[in-house]
Amino acid sequence: MSTDLAERVARRATAPADQAAQQRPAQPSLVQFVRQMGPEIARALPAHMAGAADRIARIALTDLNRVPNLAKATRDSFAGALMTCTQLGLEPGGVSGEAYLLPFWNKKIGQHEVQLVIGYQGMIKLFWQHPLAAGLDAREVHENDDFEYEYGLDAYLRHKPARRNRGPVTDYYALARLSNGGSAFVVMSPEDVEKIRRRSKAKDAGPWQTDYDAMAKKTAVRQLFKLLPKSPELARAVAHDESVRRDASTDGIDAVPDFIEGETVEDGQSAGSDEVAA
Repeated sequence: MSTDLAERVARRATAPADQAAQQRPAQPSLVQFVRQMGPEIARALPAHMAGAADRIARIALTDLNRVPNLAKATRDSFAGALMTCTQLGLEPGGVSGEAYLLPFWNKKIGQHEVQLVIGYQGMIKLFWQHPLAAGLDAREVHENDDFEYEYGLDAYLRHKPARRNRGPVTDYYALARLSNGGSAFVVMSPEDVEKIRRRSKAKDAGPWQTDYDAMAKKTAVRQLFKLLPKSPELARAVAHDESVRRDASTDGIDAVPDFIEGETVEDGQSAGSDEVAA
């Protein structure tokens, strides 16, 4: 009798919890969540990209299936990164080269979080939205190219690529022209680029692995932007590049982003740098 009584008491004690668990709505997967975000994406897109909400959502869904561990990331960080892309008018995913959603293992919370990496094409796209933008170029220089430059009051840059057998890369540069007659340029050696790459948590994954020259030129462009007037969109992109945003509200893009102590994308086991790319 005592055994039967104990079993009945145990069943009664666990029944409310079991019923509550059954009644509690399940947390939607990131795939479901992206579909639910459709109206918010549509409202957040810049006017010149009206009607692109479905495309942004489709690209995000493709990335969830394509990028290892991205579907394991926290919903808040994924939503924040996707909303930053949306508000800046950038397409996520590696096809366009505008922005990348990369998962990193956050040691502090024991979960994957999404870090947004603005691509080379994304930086260029945002530069052209500035009313003073008149020209932007970024290139790699090879050993057999005819290349000269000098900083100072009479700064100049001259680059004539060799027609064949250009040799190894010796420099990367970015230059900009403004409609008011101003101009600026930045030249970086491969060693300069490598110093910045090594400080990035994405140094061995994503575009640094698949599109090194594009990321090297983006690095030169970022250094150049320090010398130029920036549109609000470009300033936000520079601020959020390689950061984690956990607030998907429209005001979240103006909050100070978080640069996590992350580890590599693949498995969360190999330690990565805790510093942030310049």
